Amino acid sequence: MTMSHAASGGPLIPFPELSLPALRQAVATLVPSRLPEFFENMQAAFVRAGEEDSVVPIRMFYRQWGVVIEIERHPDTAARLHAAEHAIDDPDPEIRAQAIREAGEIVRAAHRVVAGG
Repeated sequence: MTMSHAASGGPLIPFPELSLPALRQAVATLVPSRLPEFFENMQAAFVRAGEEDSVVPIRMFYRQWGVVIEIERHPDTAARLHAAEHAIDDPDPEIRAQAIREAGEIVRAAHRVVAGG
């Protein structure tokens, strides 16, 4: 992570491979406070995969955290999402509606990136 990336408005880190080591490193770099959540989600995904005899829960875990990383590696986008999340609790229904739209747009765009499109 270099200051030139942050100063130029570009991503802080390249988008990581959707693998456990790469995602763990990205979370540790961008949002270390979320590492406990990452590990809890990972454990739950692997338990569910064993119970269901399916890799789908693991793939969903990778995509979920890929979306988190895609958002957080862009500081302006992350700030917009966090502001929208905060505004969802506003008493003004118009502000809440705008916050929901904003958050939805950000998350959908991140999902498209993670999905490769």
